[in-house]
Amino acid sequence: MKKRIAVAAVLAVFLAASTYAQTTRYFVYVTNTAADNISAYAINPSTGKLLTVGGSPFAAGAGPVSIAADPKAKFLCVVNGAVNSVSAYTISPSTGALSAIKGSPFSVGLKPEGITVDPLGKFLYVANDGSGNVSAFAINSTTGELSAVKGSPFAVGKHGSYPTGIAVDPTGTFLYVANWSGNVFAYKIKPSTGALILVNGSPFATGDGPWEIGVTPTGKFLYVTNSESATISAFALKPSTGVLSAVSGSPFATGKSPNGFAVDSAAKFFFVANNGNATVSAYSINPTNGALSAVGGSPFAAGLSPETIAIDPTGKFLYVANNLGNNISAYTINPGTGALSGVGGSPFAAGANPSDVRIVTVTGP
Repeated sequence: MKKRIAVAAVLAVFLAASTYAQTTRYFVYVTNTAADNISAYAINPSTGKLLTVGGSPFAAGAGPVSIAADPKAKFLCVVNGAVNSVSAYTISPSTGALSAIKGSPFSVGLKPEGITVDPLGKFLYVANDGSGNVSAFAINSTTGELSAVKGSPFAVGKHGSYPTGIAVDPTGTFLYVANWSGNVFAYKIKPSTGALILVNGSPFATGDGPWEIGVTPTGKFLYVTNSESATISAFALKPSTGVLSAVSGSPFATGKSPNGFAVDSAAKFFFVANNGNATVSAYSINPTNGALSAVGGSPFAAGLSPETIAIDPTGKFLYVANNLGNNISAYTINPGTGALSGVGGSPFAAGANPSDVRIVTVTGP
């Protein structure tokens, strides 16, 4: 009997240690464009409050504007818009601190804007607004170092294109680029090399001044914010070909100068930052056809000049980078209605002119 008790006690200690070793943490990263650095925070999982990570802010290149992380949350990459480069970092799983990767920063095209990583963490893509193309890199899974994909950069349309937002579908099969000229270019990703092949029928028309682009976690729908026409273009995505077809009722009206947006992990709600009138518009997503319907109480007040939005993976909290407010607004999301209510202590201080906010899920000791 004593042996059984001893074994049980040892097992309990082992399980407790295993549970501790698998602790999940959520870190928030924000590019401070005018301060040339990155603010890092840990999310309090109960309240949604932001706690500054030790060592934050972390140095970036000049004019950091956007962020992407690999799916395993080992590496973080930041676009430096003023010096045409990408800074790459390793993420500490226990603290969220950032450490520069060997060879960083890596050169890209002119005036880079958007950045994305494929779902397998093999390839990284950057939309270069100034040079009208997409830079493509292979990611070293051990070190995080970037190496250019053969054929990179890949053209986005003819001369005069201005690619801004960029996104990969959840299967990693297709890449989509929002082009300020008023359309979306679609590419098939060659799985062995990361090279891009234009999809038949591309480009697909949007509203005026498309900026941010994203595919829902279900892979069924794609959305684009049209900054100049204050609308959201919605498309159904054909999984076999990558072809886009407009959703009935699209484009959908939003606030002034819509910029970044986010969709919760269940693809139930859609939220967009209205840069021109300091609000966040919230919508419910029709799961069958992708149509958007305004949530009761929408739009919700944000800080000055909201730029981008991020939702934590549990779907409980939403964060907005307020560019001219130099802070981050935090909200709880009503799981039934999608309505937003402020988190205690919000807004949280950021650096000068925060532009992009992203949440990374890390599992570690």
